[in-house]
Amino acid sequence: MENAKGTVFKYGDNVDTDVIIPARYLNSSDPAELAQHCMEDIDTEFVKKVKKGDIIVADKNFGCGSSREHAPIAIKASGVSCVIAETFARIFYRNSINIGLPIMECAEAAKEIKAGDEVEVDFDGGIIKDLTTGKEYKGQAFPPFMQKIIAAQGLVNYINEGQA
Repeated sequence: MENAKGTVFKYGDNVDTDVIIPARYLNSSDPAELAQHCMEDIDTEFVKKVKKGDIIVADKNFGCGSSREHAPIAIKASGVSCVIAETFARIFYRNSINIGLPIMECAEAAKEIKAGDEVEVDFDGGIIKDLTTGKEYKGQAFPPFMQKIIAAQGLVNYINEGQA
């Protein structure tokens, strides 16, 4: 699986799905349209500044709230290559893997990495490197089957490719 590398957008605890993609936009399932409104209620500059490959880092319970898949779809479609958090809401975690958005739990990285830092993530080894500070963190590596799902851009593609 290819490494992720990008600039960090940093958020705190309990970033819920209503903040990730506000409910007023749920009448669309178009990833590009959802991406235009990603994080706008918590960070009005996010959609203007996010670039392909950038990384979201957050504290505890990222993705809590409703179980809608729109939230990880909006994040992935905005260009974010990975979300790192101390913990994730379980349904958000599963939905992220199902749509092919890499996410990684690592409490130390979530606490220490700052907004604007350049970060690289090695999914095979679970290594998170803050290129700005030179510090490395050990997150949880993805098991091979999850790497295959993410590489296929989601569970449906993985199944359709006959991988399951």
